Order: sequence, then structure tokens, then C-alpha cells
Amino acid sequence: MSHGSGTLRRAACAALLVGTLWGQAAAAQGLLDEQTTQLLVDAVEAAVELDLYNARCRSDQSGRRTDNLNKLLASRFRITVIGVQDRYFPERSYRKAKERIQNDLLERLKTAGGCTEAKTGLRDALEARYDETLRALEALP
Repeated sequence: MSHGSGTLRRAACAALLVGTLWGQAAAAQGLLDEQTTQLLVDAVEAAVELDLYNARCRSDQSGRRTDNLNKLLASRFRITVIGVQDRYFPERSYRKAKERIQNDLLERLKTAGGCTEAKTGLRDALEARYDETLRALEALP
């Protein structure tokens, strides 16, 4: 057996492995029903809203909720927050989706009377929605 055939065999095995992994990821995403995709959208919206609120009203730029959700989505569904926004949000664009969510949150803050007044009602509602959607995702089989 020549040196070239061993290299060719390794390349073929690597290509097969990559193809298999890609197929598994595509299959995992293809198995998502409408209810699950809506839950993904709700969870992403909840995480982004809460992080935007924290950035605007609490000077917390960490993006912790989105990061935590991203880890869960990547491990359970082989998709990221940006992937959910690009695939399942009406805008089909993570930038446009984030802009819409930000505009909606700013309007809710304005209606609530600003950050100071929003601390009691809006902040609690945002945290509750985030916790609820995260628990629902974690409970999926």
C-alpha cells in the first residue's frame, strides 16, 4: 500500500465523519415540530429582552441570559440563538429580529414610565418569562 492511498483513506474517513455529523445536526433540526420551534422563538425573545433590559436599565452588558440559552440550544438542538433568529423568526434575520425586540422593549419601558418604574413590574415579568421558557425547553424530551 502506498503512502498516497493511506492519505486518501484518511481523507475519505474524515469526509464521512463530517457528513455524518452534519446529517445528524440537520436531522435534529428537522425533527422540530411547530410547537417546539415556537418555544425556541419565545425563549430567544425572552433572553434577548431580559439582556437588553439589563443593559439599558442596570448597566449590565454581560448578555448572560442569551449566553446561557445559547449553551442549552447548542447542546440540545444543535442550533444557536442567531440560528433560531435566522431560521424561525418572521424577519429571517438576526439583526432585524434584535432590532424589533429592542424597539418593542423600548416602547414597553416608555409605557412603564422608564427604568425606575419598570423595576417592579416589567423586570419581574421579563425574568418570569425567561425562566418559564428555559424550564419548558429543559423539560423537552
